[in-house]
Amino acid sequence: MNRIFVSGGAGFIGSHICDRLLGLGHEVVCFDNLVTGSEKNISHLIEIEGFTFYKGDLRNEDDIQSAITGCTHVCHQAALGSVPRSIENPVLTNDMNIVGSLNLLFLAVKNSVSRFVFASSSSVYGDSLEMPKKEEDTGNPLSPYAVTKSALEQYSKVFNEIYDIDTVGLRYFNVFGPRQSPEGAYAAVIPIFLKSLIKGESPVIFGDGKQTRDFTYVSNSVDANILALFDDIPGAYGKTFNVACGSTFSINDIFYLIRENLSKIGELKHEISPTYGPKRTGDILDSLASLENIKRLVGYEPAISVEEGIHDTVRWFVDNYE
Repeated sequence: MNRIFVSGGAGFIGSHICDRLLGLGHEVVCFDNLVTGSEKNISHLIEIEGFTFYKGDLRNEDDIQSAITGCTHVCHQAALGSVPRSIENPVLTNDMNIVGSLNLLFLAVKNSVSRFVFASSSSVYGDSLEMPKKEEDTGNPLSPYAVTKSALEQYSKVFNEIYDIDTVGLRYFNVFGPRQSPEGAYAAVIPIFLKSLIKGESPVIFGDGKQTRDFTYVSNSVDANILALFDDIPGAYGKTFNVACGSTFSINDIFYLIRENLSKIGELKHEISPTYGPKRTGDILDSLASLENIKRLVGYEPAISVEEGIHDTVRWFVDNYE
């Protein structure tokens, strides 16, 4: 039996990974400082045998050491996310995303962890105009957040080479799904749209809404993590891979797709259109992932389409969001 240290395990993606790992029969150490994560996301796991929750901070090595002892794998999902937040507070973003990640990576080595899988971000493509985005062709970063993710990718490559730990990075493209919070100034666009529409309000779209994204349903990102954690993939170690659906939708497309789903289940009071605001600093204009490398070296295939994912997310949100 494997014992998996999941940093950010009480977060949106991390909690789904904990669910899957426990379902596969592994032990899970869920480590989270609860700054962006929530105990609500893991409340259904607390009494399950093999699940342990540690409230701790990755910037504190003693916190990590207390939780990582006996772990065989690390699944590193913790980060202070959001491009706008990193622009407002680059020092805190650096401390949590680079210092915290380096602490965890080094302690994984010291505790003989066999594999270290971590979350990166499509933000590392920066000003690159190439479409689709290929892992080896990143541009100049456009935000401190992107810098932190790029640095983690470099650290993982170096650690694989000099400390002989299997590292695999997963470059997420706009992950969405159940448990993604609409609250706070840095919430993602899909839960914001859902919250606004259900309340009968017009959500704000920054820019003209024609910017495109490769939206990725959360179960697809979980699939990628499970493959990266446990499969024999020697050609993947030290590398980072795109995790996406390989299809592109504009922000406007997503808004109308959500509105259509809400209309079908009778959750819209009246037809609502978005309000448009100024473009946000640091935002990438268009994004579409090449999945060639992750399919070939990791065996990943996106199982859930964006349309299916939106349908399931809308239904969950209606049933669960208060």
